Amino acid sequence: MVDGDGYFGEAVAERYDETSAEMFEAAVVEPAVDFLAGLAGVGGSALELGVGTGRIALPLTRRGVEVHGIELSRAMVARLRAKPGGDAVGVTIGDFSTTRANGAGGFRLAYLVYNTIMNLTSQDAQVECFRTVAEQLAPGGCFVVEVAVPELRRLPPGQDAVPFRVDGGRLGFDRYDVASQSVTSHHVEVVDGHGTHLAVPFRYVWPAELDLMARLAGLRPRERWDGWTREPFTGESRQHVSVWEKPVARPS
Repeated sequence: MVDGDGYFGEAVAERYDETSAEMFEAAVVEPAVDFLAGLAGVGGSALELGVGTGRIALPLTRRGVEVHGIELSRAMVARLRAKPGGDAVGVTIGDFSTTRANGAGGFRLAYLVYNTIMNLTSQDAQVECFRTVAEQLAPGGCFVVEVAVPELRRLPPGQDAVPFRVDGGRLGFDRYDVASQSVTSHHVEVVDGHGTHLAVPFRYVWPAELDLMARLAGLRPRERWDGWTREPFTGESRQHVSVWEKPVARPS
């Protein structure tokens, strides 16, 4: 059910860290934090869009980076606040495609991780997100996006679904609508004979499309990698970490 917290209300928030436990492992988190901390610099400031329960924001704060988050779900923010160091992360409640950080700006870094750009379900919203970020970056600041490459090559003719989890009583699959460039992730769980189903809509986006959105916002490409440890991005990559930079104005 969708409420004021979007698709990440209390029922999802209370189990988010548990159901996404593999994303909280040090082997996943530390390379991302290393990458982002290097761009922000010690004492620098960073803006996380979709800050959630603080998976990246909290360890980045411990590196000496001042982190501010944008988050629609108050239930997710409550989990962030309950964690050690959670009060050190400033949070503005709102849709990150248009919401600006309260009382903050001139960020050295802004970032969107774990496919969160796809939570914006229209191209217009994704374009607006880039514009909103660009307005809040300091000259020379960077915008980082971690997102999957659309897996359309895994769709044989006549099929529109791709499974991503089959684990005991849990089943997950994505259902694609190629005509509208949309995908709905279905999460089915059976516990003690009782089943639950959550369907969350997304809009998948191509690397070249993101580059155009960045250009429209006045940002320029800086680097693109297969992952946080800077493996080369290739035609076989299933995800990418892309960085765009806000140009520094030249003296007249």
